[in-house]
Amino acid sequence: MTRYSRGRAVAAALATVLALIAAPRTAVAAPAAQPLSWGSCVRGPDDSAGRELEAAGARCARLAVPLDHTRPGGRTVTVALARIPAADTAHRIGTLVVNEGGPGDPVIDFLPARRTALGATGARFDLVGVDPRFTGRSTPLDCGWETGSYFRSAGHDRAGFRRTAALEQDLARRCRTRADARDLLPHASTRNVARDLELVRAALGEQRLSYLGISYGTYLGEVYTAMFPGRTDRMVLDGVHEPGHLAPWPEYGTESANEAALRHWAAWAAARNGTYGLGASADDVLATVAGIAGASAHRPLRVGDYLLDEHVVPVLFYGVLGADTEATDAQIAVMTGTLKKAATEGRAEPDPALAELLPSLLSAQGSAYASAQTAFLCADTPGPHDAEVFWHAVQRSRHRHPLFGPLLNNTTPCAFWDPPREGPTTVDGDTPALMLNATGDPRVPYNEAQAMHTRWPSSRMITVTDSFRHAVYGTDYGNACVNDAVNAYLASGNLPPTDLKCTASRPDRVDSMRTTSADVVRPTIVNGTELGHLDGLREWLRLPHR
Repeated sequence: MTRYSRGRAVAAALATVLALIAAPRTAVAAPAAQPLSWGSCVRGPDDSAGRELEAAGARCARLAVPLDHTRPGGRTVTVALARIPAADTAHRIGTLVVNEGGPGDPVIDFLPARRTALGATGARFDLVGVDPRFTGRSTPLDCGWETGSYFRSAGHDRAGFRRTAALEQDLARRCRTRADARDLLPHASTRNVARDLELVRAALGEQRLSYLGISYGTYLGEVYTAMFPGRTDRMVLDGVHEPGHLAPWPEYGTESANEAALRHWAAWAAARNGTYGLGASADDVLATVAGIAGASAHRPLRVGDYLLDEHVVPVLFYGVLGADTEATDAQIAVMTGTLKKAATEGRAEPDPALAELLPSLLSAQGSAYASAQTAFLCADTPGPHDAEVFWHAVQRSRHRHPLFGPLLNNTTPCAFWDPPREGPTTVDGDTPALMLNATGDPRVPYNEAQAMHTRWPSSRMITVTDSFRHAVYGTDYGNACVNDAVNAYLASGNLPPTDLKCTASRPDRVDSMRTTSADVVRPTIVNGTELGHLDGLREWLRLPHR
């Protein structure tokens, strides 16, 4: 989930500021701190993530926060958090809070991986993960959908667009009419998550928080600094949204960036045509992809128990972009081979990746995640409420962007949602921060990160060149240049004196894969055992992922 620019359109702040944030910008009044009761993170015998947290030394707690922050004495919901305490207590720096993006991605279960990425620096921080309201281990919001994402392509004609509009309208209706969801919906917004985060800060007993935000988490960090100035210490923003570029609906405007990432993958696959048989050149591989999409418009592709039509196939190709590793490129090539077989032979058995991904995308299994993510998107970037606006946008983009245009410009449930209770946040001022972005990022185009860097002149930017990765800090991408610079900043508190450039970290890069943002894709697979890297690929298909 998602774009938030995953990015969105930010207007003026509210004229009347809620009491929670009414203190002067230079001195925000601290909320009354609640005591936290830390205990086991294991929720039951099948909670492998909880056991991993405990092995990493984490303890978990739950914080009661107002459902409606304008009524602090009213109904509450719970926000779950986990903490891995600093091991080097003699040199402890403070608390580092993480948000993994989405919007709506759970955070707690990924905390051990973030602790590993921090290396020796991590020993000096209490590392805290907070599952935002209505996500992960916090109070859930579930509209009872039969899908794990609202994301669908408009298809090739007006009839297809009407089918998807009917789907989106039904998803919105289910959220409005489901008893245990409708009362929560008006209170799912980034501004309320920021308010919850301020209560977490007070409960932790910290005057200021250090913050690591990934993807949508960069937007949350920006909103938090605007609503609660002076409450942040060291800030790392990875995959950077610029609030002034927040689109009127989730992924609008990223067609070229996604096409460039797809061509990048196509060149990788073409260099391994003997293994995957998708085409001997990037153009040939892209023609294979276009053929699969075209076949799905004539007849849904049967993959195992699932029928993949023209509304779903583009979602699969979009969703797997942004990892830019050999393992995921290989998985994408295998997935493409599976879809090619279904298109030419009428049926295919799912490969290991699709066997895990399709149930998440096309069944009720992913309903809670999709419901919460959509609620945040519709609150922060509702977009037009006239389906015809989307239809005209689809038609304008179709010729130049035949695969991604009808997908990224299509209608969403937000067109049928109740209007948000608050306007978007104005992110002004200047906050020191370390910003990270790849030049070929398909989720948050590089120019958004550049614009945010300009908005905050005291920030510094680390640019990863020749890379199509979304979110570059961490162990799965493994870019030592990026990781070392981030960890040095977190340890010292000193931003680099100038902006930095790092090169992409893929070891088997093909020189001919260099493309510009005006070009068009690429994924990878290696063979056999490397297909075990399903967790990372599954995360990329949690849409929209901005």
